[in-house]
Amino acid sequence: MYYPAIDPVIFSVGPVALRWYGLMYVLGFAAVFWLGSMRMRARPGGWTQEQLSDLVFYGALGAVLGGRIGYVLFYNLDVFLDNPLYLIRIWEGGMSFHGGFLGVLGAMVYFCRSTGKSFLAVTDFLAPLCPLGLGFGRLGNFINMELPGRVTESSLGLIYPCDAVRGLNPLCVGTWEGVMRHPSSLYQALSEGLLLFVILWWLSARSQPRGLISGAFLMCYGGFRFMTEFLRSPDPHLGFIVFDFLSMGQLLSLPMIFVGLWLILRARDQVADRSA
Repeated sequence: MYYPAIDPVIFSVGPVALRWYGLMYVLGFAAVFWLGSMRMRARPGGWTQEQLSDLVFYGALGAVLGGRIGYVLFYNLDVFLDNPLYLIRIWEGGMSFHGGFLGVLGAMVYFCRSTGKSFLAVTDFLAPLCPLGLGFGRLGNFINMELPGRVTESSLGLIYPCDAVRGLNPLCVGTWEGVMRHPSSLYQALSEGLLLFVILWWLSARSQPRGLISGAFLMCYGGFRFMTEFLRSPDPHLGFIVFDFLSMGQLLSLPMIFVGLWLILRARDQVADRSA
């Protein structure tokens, strides 16, 4: 099956263009706000509409700034050192989930200080709202022909245009590469997006000890990302980072898994202590 060539530009008026990738970000942040409003109505009293609006605004700001800074520092540090202005050339693309995640954490620290809310209470509220937004982001990657996977003979594979795999296969000539690759961005949209949302929404439907939902997000996201990276081609200019085996995405996901597991065990221990 061939990659379904999709014009990344929805429409343009003069120099102004509306792109699918940007629309996916808007839909992602809108999903966070909508789900947050649903959760507020289901459990009234803990949050106000103004607080939710501030939470989404600061979170979006942290995600975009952190995502760009993380991409530059984690994946293109040499380019940045040669040309620091590369940091602001966002029109060339390039966002990192792990950088965006750190940016959101920083934004949540500021939000908690300004509202007096507990950090883990806020992250427990926010965690189930985010996966659908992550899924929209991965759909944007797919439309942009980003993150082509490793070569496969699976019936799930797609034949990508040479323009999409030039960094992975410099010898690709013509229009299509001629081999199938895993559509890894779709795998990650399903695992980090839809599946993670179902897990966290189900867990958060009933009262949980503080920190457990946050821990589940970290452990599940890190685990899903670690596994799907085996089907995704590493960044061409980085290759494998550790033992010619682990990619940068996997290396950055390992701390999430361990911290998530620690938060879950900590939450369980607190319940056990109160029951003793």
